[in-house]
Amino acid sequence: MIHHILAGFPPSVSPSSHAVEADGFVFLTGQFPRDIDAPDAPLPEGIALQTARTMGNLARALGALGLGLQHLVSVRVYLTQFERDYAAMNQAYAAALPAGGRPVRTCIGVTALVRGALIEIEAVAKRP
Repeated sequence: MIHHILAGFPPSVSPSSHAVEADGFVFLTGQFPRDIDAPDAPLPEGIALQTARTMGNLARALGALGLGLQHLVSVRVYLTQFERDYAAMNQAYAAALPAGGRPVRTCIGVTALVRGALIEIEAVAKRP
């Protein structure tokens, strides 16, 4: 098992690794819409922008490990405003993924997320 702390990423908000790798699977800590290059900057407004930023952060974390969004096998999406934001999140989420094979996904409504984010996404990828 390998615990990854990714170069160029701010420390995790929680006491955790950015990713853990086991048997070819890569488990990524939850990504949320902070600016990785300016982590204290305000979060973007609205679910569409927050989803796009979160997916970009997920892609960047995968890229730091030599992987891409096409390597995702499972995703969990957490929304603080499930009924209001589900449709718009789906549009931004789908736009960020490569066409064709998409990962399985669960979407869960929660009461709150770190820094007041509207969305957090955790994922599992598989090395080819």
